[in-house]
Amino acid sequence: MTITDPGPAPQAVSRSAPSVRPYERQDEEAVIELWRRTWQTTYPQHDFAARVAWWRERWRTELVPMASVMVAEIDGEMLGFVTIDESGYLDQIVVAPEAWGTPLATLLLDEAKRVAPTGIALHVNKDNYRAIRFYEKQGFAIGGEDVNPLSQSPVFMMIWRP
Repeated sequence: MTITDPGPAPQAVSRSAPSVRPYERQDEEAVIELWRRTWQTTYPQHDFAARVAWWRERWRTELVPMASVMVAEIDGEMLGFVTIDESGYLDQIVVAPEAWGTPLATLLLDEAKRVAPTGIALHVNKDNYRAIRFYEKQGFAIGGEDVNPLSQSPVFMMIWRP
């Protein structure tokens, strides 16, 4: 799970207010591409294009059937999404690089809190400092450490309780 971003936010473009709505099947291509380009911007040393087939399969078989998925749009353009399951595990919160520094991530996280009002848990890469700062500002605390079984990257477990 991650808000992805290694550095300063690009200049935000002035647009309409963002809206959040439930994911629909026809959103799949936009979600897949948003995931790829956001992670690629965050970790340019990795080839996320090579991971798209894996991600698409995971999206279809693990996330969409087992989680609440909401997408965020501005002026009809998808710029973010969040997945959270019934247990309160937030697997993905992805915000497009051009929307970093806008309220979009907070809107998506607020939606996740609505779906899981008793608490949220997530994993975040230890070197994703921007995401960690964001979560801490949103009331999350580090609840433990682990290693991502796929990437072998060290991660923090972060917890939010109302």
